[in-house]
Formats: sequence, C-alpha cells, structure tokens
Amino acid sequence: MTLQKYSDLFIEKGALALDALPQPELINTRASIAQDVKHMLLESGLVTRLLAQRSPALRNDVYTAMELLIETDTRLVPGTIEIDANNEQQILITATTYEFGDITTEVSLNAAVS
Repeated sequence: MTLQKYSDLFIEKGALALDALPQPELINTRASIAQDVKHMLLESGLVTRLLAQRSPALRNDVYTAMELLIETDTRLVPGTIEIDANNEQQILITATTYEFGDITTEVSLNAAVS
C-alpha cells in the first residue's frame, strides 16, 4: 500500500475507524482535507457558538468567522469556500483544493455537544 499525499487516520463519529483486522483505517487526498476542515471547525469552538444563538445577524457573524478560518488552510483556493447552513442541525461546507478538485464535508451541531 502506498501512502498518498495528505494521508490521515479516519475518524468516524468521533472515534478512530477500524477495518476488519482491526487496524486503523486511512484516508487521503480530498477526504483527508475535508476531515481536517471539519475538525478545524469543531476544535475552534465556532460550532458551539451556534447552538443557542437565535439572532440571524449573530449567526451570520459566526458563519463568516468559519469561512475565514477555513480559508487559512493553504491547500484550499481562497474564495471558493461556501457554507450552507439551511439545515439547523448540520452545516455543509464545500471548497476547492488546488490539487484535488472540490471537497465537501458536513459538521453536525450535535457533534459539537458530544
């Protein structure tokens, strides 16, 4: 097995994902970048700021802060990050990488609590 650029351990539902052996599963390229974006948001505390926030203006401020944080990832093309927060339980993030095309990831507001 060859390791590809941006290889990482696969985290699923907050835990290390194991294969049938049980050995840790690996992800790479786009999936690794998408996972990094998701964890960046969760670890920043911005997702938890949305939990009790009812003001649309203040929620939009948090979404803007999320977008600016995601844009600090040098693997992503600035200006391509989009946050779709139409669903109150999940945030959909899309972006374009320089080397691997588009990525998509979801952040659950429930994940911020656990």
